[in-house]
Amino acid sequence: MDKLKTIEAGDLNVAYFETGELNGTPVFLLHGFPYDINAYKDVVPKLSAEGCRVIVPYLRGFGQTTFIKTKKLRSGEQAALGHDLLSLMNALKIPKAVLAGYDWGGRAACVVAALWPERCIGLLSCNSYNIQDIKNSTEPSLPSMEQKLWYQYYFHSERGREGLLKNRDELISLLWKTWSPTWNFSKETYNLSTKSFQNPDFVEVVIHSYRHRFNLVDGDPAYSMIENRLSKLPIINVPTITFDGEDDGVRPPSPELTDSLKFKGFRQHQILPKVGHNVPQEAPNTFAKAVLKLCLIN
Repeated sequence: MDKLKTIEAGDLNVAYFETGELNGTPVFLLHGFPYDINAYKDVVPKLSAEGCRVIVPYLRGFGQTTFIKTKKLRSGEQAALGHDLLSLMNALKIPKAVLAGYDWGGRAACVVAALWPERCIGLLSCNSYNIQDIKNSTEPSLPSMEQKLWYQYYFHSERGREGLLKNRDELISLLWKTWSPTWNFSKETYNLSTKSFQNPDFVEVVIHSYRHRFNLVDGDPAYSMIENRLSKLPIINVPTITFDGEDDGVRPPSPELTDSLKFKGFRQHQILPKVGHNVPQEAPNTFAKAVLKLCLIN
C-alpha cells in the first residue's frame, strides 16, 4: 500500500491509502499501536473486490500523517483519535461508513460509533468496547493483568520515553511477539511497518496517550467536550461485530456479560482461536468477512 493520498482534516494532514469503487460502501480500516496500515494489506483486496470504497489512514504520530500546527499538543488521548476520524470523514465528504479497527484504531471507531451513530453504518471492534474509563483508571487489576501492562507503566516514566526514543524497533518487535504469541510474522513483514514509527511525532503522541489514560497528564482543551462525553461511557447503538483473539497477550477476552452491557441492538461476538492482538493481520479472511457482513446489514 504505497500509493498514498493526503488531505487536510481537522488538526492533521492525513496520509491514507484508498482503493475500490468510489460509489461503493465506504469502509475505514483503522490500525492500532504499535502497527500501521500494513496490518490491512491482505484485508483491503478482499473488500475492494466486493465493490467497497476502502480508506486506510495513518493515525496521528504514524507514517506520513503530520500535524498542521507546529505548537499543537501531540495528544494521543481517545478524544483526539475519535476527532481525527470524524474530521477525515468530513474532509472526504463521507456522511456514513463502516468503521473497523483494533487497539487505538478500534478506539477511534468506537468513539465515533458511540457519539455520532448517524455517521456509522456498522462497527467492527476488536477487544469489544474500547472506550477508556479514565476516571477509574487507578483501580488495580489482577496481578496477572497488571503484568501485561508493563509497557504502559514504563511509558509513564522519563526512562520509558527515552527507551521508546532510543530502542523503538526492539521494543515494538517485543510487543508484537508477546501480544501475538501464535503469529509467526517474518522480519520482512515487520520491516514493512518500521518506517511508520519514525514519524517525528510518534514518541510524543505515544507517551501522551499512555499517560493521559491514567490521568497523569492533561488532555488537549480542544477535545475536552468529547472527553467529557466519553467519561460517561456511552452505549454503542449501531450494528456491531466484536472480536477477541483467544491468544491476545495484552487484552485477553473479557467477561462477555460485562462487555455486552455497553452495546444495544445487533451485536455479534466471537473469540478467535490461535489469534492474538493484531486481528486483521493474523486473520484477514475473518476480518474481511465481518466487514462485508456489516455492509450488507445496512
